[in-house]
Amino acid sequence: MKILLPFLALYRRHWFLLSLGIVLAIVTILASISLLTISGWFLAGSALAGLAGILTFNYMLPAAGVRGSAIIRTAGRYAERLVSHDATFRVLAHLRVFTFKKLLPLSPGGIARFRQSELLNRLVADVETLDHLYLRLISPLISAIVVIIVVTFGLSLLDMSLALTLGGIMLFLVFALPLTFYRAGKPIGADLTALRSDYRGQLTSWLQGQSELVIFGALPAFRAKLDTIEKHWLSRQKQQASLAGASQALMILSSGLTFILILWLAASGIGGDAHPGALIALFVFISLAAFEALGPVAGAFQHLGHVMASAERVNQLIEQQPEVIFPQHKTEFTPQAELSLENTYFSYENQPFAVLKNINLNIAAGEHIALLGRTGCGKSTLLQLLTRAWDPQQGTIKLNGRVLSEYDEATLREMTVVVSQRVHIFSATLRDNLLLASPDASDKQLENVLTKVGLSALLEQDGLNAWIGDGGRQISGGEQRRIGVARALLHKAPLILLDEPTEGLDADTEGQILRLLKQHCQNKTVILVTHRLTGLETMNQIYVMDAGEIIEQGTHHQLLNLQGQYYRFHQR
Repeated sequence: MKILLPFLALYRRHWFLLSLGIVLAIVTILASISLLTISGWFLAGSALAGLAGILTFNYMLPAAGVRGSAIIRTAGRYAERLVSHDATFRVLAHLRVFTFKKLLPLSPGGIARFRQSELLNRLVADVETLDHLYLRLISPLISAIVVIIVVTFGLSLLDMSLALTLGGIMLFLVFALPLTFYRAGKPIGADLTALRSDYRGQLTSWLQGQSELVIFGALPAFRAKLDTIEKHWLSRQKQQASLAGASQALMILSSGLTFILILWLAASGIGGDAHPGALIALFVFISLAAFEALGPVAGAFQHLGHVMASAERVNQLIEQQPEVIFPQHKTEFTPQAELSLENTYFSYENQPFAVLKNINLNIAAGEHIALLGRTGCGKSTLLQLLTRAWDPQQGTIKLNGRVLSEYDEATLREMTVVVSQRVHIFSATLRDNLLLASPDASDKQLENVLTKVGLSALLEQDGLNAWIGDGGRQISGGEQRRIGVARALLHKAPLILLDEPTEGLDADTEGQILRLLKQHCQNKTVILVTHRLTGLETMNQIYVMDAGEIIEQGTHHQLLNLQGQYYRFHQR
């Protein structure tokens, strides 16, 4: 149960609406009990009075009680649903924002082990499951206990023994049945949470990878795996439904047996009166109506296992500590970028070897350098360290003489622009995808930068309002890469980090992009990661990396004369 405490604490923000919902639920149940009880007593009393008692029996007061109880029950039920669901949705919105705020600082290191579909499932489905905590658990349980106390107290004014009998039976059921069905439903709820996540993850993979699955003939096998998960999921849902049916059947049986017991005891006399008459109907019908408060409680606790499993999965995200913590104080922005790395070591979590070893770099403001090497030698990781995606385990990284960890996140992002290997294109318009880099840019500026990177053709039909589509599916990989370059040109940052910016481009376009970057970045510091040699002769320095270390450095001509690794690259 401790795992639910952080989420229960969030309820304090909306305590008034949640409390009001519980009060309305209690009023509604009491009105329902009153309606059935007064109706039963009224009919029995009327029958016993007969025509002879038409002048002495008070018909008006019970009739008003029936009408009043019916109106209160109807209005109360509507108001309770309105208030309770509104409060629950507010709590869920708060919980989603709270979870997302905890998730953001974890990127990318803290969430690298989670698939995207898994993260989405935890943020949406698992958080949504937590609404059961109030609607199906807290509110019904509190309402049932209060109703039992009120009914027992009311009946005690007429007969203490009968009141305690009915109240004792209901209190026993309200604690015994939930505990029983919680234990029975806990493993089912945990399995349902895991199977739901697994199924949605597999389904997402199947939808995203249909082309590859069809090409390699793996679609039937993948679909069979998905069907197996679905059958297991449906089987557990059936078991949960059977458990819910069993809880309701047991509650109905308990209600019937209690009804018979109260009828038998009331028939022997009520409050010392051996001939209670219509009061027998009152006790009998109140025992039937009071069980309405217990109905939601027995079945609700079988969902507690489901709720706790979802809470545990959400906690796995929000309890993680960020790999990188930025200071809160604002750092001064400077229009230049001078970098230095001293004895920098870095290795990924649970990896036996270091990705970067003893990296030493000194890059003057406005200098253009290239990092060259085979795939996996640590080039891209080095760029990620410069953006503080991770911090090195050893060594220091300084920007303009200040340790990188002293910069607040906003200033560091303002001073740095990155063109990564995978340029993300949002499902939005062309304008929206460019304004990410410069929100204040005019349409004319956006059109000019698109023309510079050779994407003027995208403006021919709908202009900047052209819809790019989910993940940029309507444009080619090369066009996506050039949109990334266009963003870099729009962002007024003194440090430009380029990770394979011309990958997937033809030779002419590659030369055009490199010349454009050279012209645009004349007074900016540029670090270019590449495994191609095009344009490297214009670089101030070239660093050749291998197995996480810098093995050669110098200008293009110096490295050729050295006849080392760079020379062999050039010869090939």
